[in-house]
Amino acid sequence: MNQKNIYQTFARYVSLNVLSMLGLSLYILADTFFIANGVGSSGLVALNLVLPVYSVVNGTGLMLGIGGATRFSIAVGEGNRTLGSKIFMDVLYVALFAGILFTVVGVFFSKQIVIMLGASEQIIPLADTYLKTILSFSVVFILNNILVCFVRNDNNPHLAMAAMLSASVSNIVLDYLFVYPCGMGMFGAAFATGLAPIISMSLLSIHFICKKNSFALCRSRFKVTELNHIILSGVPAFINEVSTGLIMLLFNFIILGISGDTGVGAYGIITNIALICIAMFTGVAQGIQPIVSLNFGQKNTANIKKVLLASSGVAVVLGVVFYFVGTLFTSPIVAVFNGEGDLQLAEIAAYGMRIYFIAFLFMGINIVMSAFLACIAKPRQALLISAMRGFAVVVPLLLVLPRFYGMTGVWLAIPLTELITLGVSLVCLFLSLKHRGYELHKTLGSE
Repeated sequence: MNQKNIYQTFARYVSLNVLSMLGLSLYILADTFFIANGVGSSGLVALNLVLPVYSVVNGTGLMLGIGGATRFSIAVGEGNRTLGSKIFMDVLYVALFAGILFTVVGVFFSKQIVIMLGASEQIIPLADTYLKTILSFSVVFILNNILVCFVRNDNNPHLAMAAMLSASVSNIVLDYLFVYPCGMGMFGAAFATGLAPIISMSLLSIHFICKKNSFALCRSRFKVTELNHIILSGVPAFINEVSTGLIMLLFNFIILGISGDTGVGAYGIITNIALICIAMFTGVAQGIQPIVSLNFGQKNTANIKKVLLASSGVAVVLGVVFYFVGTLFTSPIVAVFNGEGDLQLAEIAAYGMRIYFIAFLFMGINIVMSAFLACIAKPRQALLISAMRGFAVVVPLLLVLPRFYGMTGVWLAIPLTELITLGVSLVCLFLSLKHRGYELHKTLGSE
């Protein structure tokens, strides 16, 4: 990752991570497609209601994985590989505890949870089945996210990408088999999704079998102080993931009061397509993480500047592409998830998508800025950006706008949130680069 080939390294890590995150996003998208066409609109509503809980599990894995891998890369950049293995062990301890806790909650309290999420009598059995099955696989979801992050940061992004794509492909194939030929419905879709991370981890084990790893299992006392650093570095990723689920929950409640189950189904189509776009932005952000963290540890400010500019440019280009694809091909996209041909569902979803997708013009920069600031040891600024786009801005807008503009206000909440957050992101970036402690302003001023 030296200065001569930094753009080549950037292209390698970002492209592989975009593909990896694209594969990860297809986990739920595959469920959405097969449930919508194999179970019907009731299954689609049930899936959309329980996705916020899945976001908490996935967000926990991302927080521990990204936070731990960031600390691991900084330690390697400083030449301390022993500390890197100890960080890995601290993350594993917390992962096992969290995974078991989620599993227990799912087995014993899934029905109560779906009732709290607003499921009707018709939806409760479908949502309960899906949620209980998904939460039973919590440990493997979390461990897979952690291993992907550490293997990627351990100079093996190709394997990380291959693992995530293989899991995605397996999930699609198993979804088809379980939902259609086997007729397993919601349980089949959830079971297929739960098996996917197991397949991913099996492939990731090659990193250890071939002895390419610079981190390993070791005897290590659990250190709360190091865990604080890990969580602080990973919290922005957790907020980005969990807030998506919580905002989905709030959207569901508000839309239920305006357009009923049909509106929730339309929102489910939009948000699941949007998750693919967000995953690609996240892929850019996670792709720069090992590069920036390592160069930060080495105090190589020139490389940090180049990666920042390149990642920002990629985020802008992707945002423009997403916006135009969403507005030009709205009807065909919606039709893929409207197997029953519901005209009202199609109308609500098409109208909402054209407004909602404006957010992508600003969203990519915000996600990249949050990740970048976390990598240069500015977790508070990164947390501020994540909190603003996660709940601090969007919640007030979502509570106010629909009162005056109905469903149009619902769709406008996300674009306005990302636009407001963009201003804060640029201010945080400017102040962080100006800070003499990291001397980045010297590089920016000289080049």
